[in-house]
Amino acid sequence: MAAWLDRQLPSGALVLSSPAIRAEQTALALGRKVKINKLLAPDGAPLDLLDVAQWPTGKHTVVLVGHQPNLGRVVAGLLGLAEAECAIKKGSVWWLRYRERDGLGQTVVVSVQTPELL
Repeated sequence: MAAWLDRQLPSGALVLSSPAIRAEQTALALGRKVKINKLLAPDGAPLDLLDVAQWPTGKHTVVLVGHQPNLGRVVAGLLGLAEAECAIKKGSVWWLRYRERDGLGQTVVVSVQTPELL
């Protein structure tokens, strides 16, 4: 998964990880500089993930390495799902992008990749 993601990411992508050991190990597998952020810890608040990523106003690609259920809650909220949580498989990548169309903000799913699809 890290090799696939590394090929997709621009060179200046910011990689942010939870301080949990397993999350940090996952982030380091990308072979890029990783910044640890305590707001991505398992007990963090879902809205903190958006703040850390500077969503939707940030100008850089940001990779968040975090935990369920927070990641699923953020995805569900961004996509306007009826459920409060979205199931996100361990080890998967959800690539989301923000855009404005006709004056309305939209979250676009660019890609969802799981280890089984590689």
